[in-house]
Amino acid sequence: MPLIKDGRLAEDSWVHLDDEATLSPVVRPIVSLERWQAEHATLRQRNAPLGIRLKSDQSPAEIADDIAQFAVIALDFPKFTDGRAYSAARLLRERYGYTGELRAIGNVLRDQFLFMQRCGFDSFEVKDAKAAEAWADSIAAISIAYQPGADARRPAIALRHRRRQTAPAGDRGAREEPAPAAKRTRRPAAEVAFVRPEPELAAHWAY
Repeated sequence: MPLIKDGRLAEDSWVHLDDEATLSPVVRPIVSLERWQAEHATLRQRNAPLGIRLKSDQSPAEIADDIAQFAVIALDFPKFTDGRAYSAARLLRERYGYTGELRAIGNVLRDQFLFMQRCGFDSFEVKDAKAAEAWADSIAAISIAYQPGADARRPAIALRHRRRQTAPAGDRGAREEPAPAAKRTRRPAAEVAFVRPEPELAAHWAY
């Protein structure tokens, strides 16, 4: 399956292994959580990079203590309406401090590229190699983000703060003086009369 990494098609050196498949010393395997839990003692002894695959209903907390063992973590999107892998990606990056390759697999669509990247994904298994051509357009569709994410994109408030810091000293914090308010003339109480609204308008008045 084609792999997008760093915004372009890349050669995939990893192999998704079934739980029954034999481990080869020359293969860089991505194994299931179930296989890791059953064979972690053996897998730890391999002198080769190791990857793990999490389903959408499997929590990153299950590998939190072993996170340094994995060079790649693949999170599955089983269908378009299942977004639990977004949350898992944020947890891996921000709570557990994972810095390795975070890969999106399964139902990975062009419309999701930007949101996946903002959550911390940096590689994507896609069904069609043409998706790589749409990568740049998808990522550039929104140039400024209002909320902080797990990617390197700085939110609008950070950009605004940086612009203020780099502004000339005389311009920092400069504010326009408000125009003086027009002087109001107080009318004598005798000239002020309260007018009760017509019945059809009374419902719209707030007393």
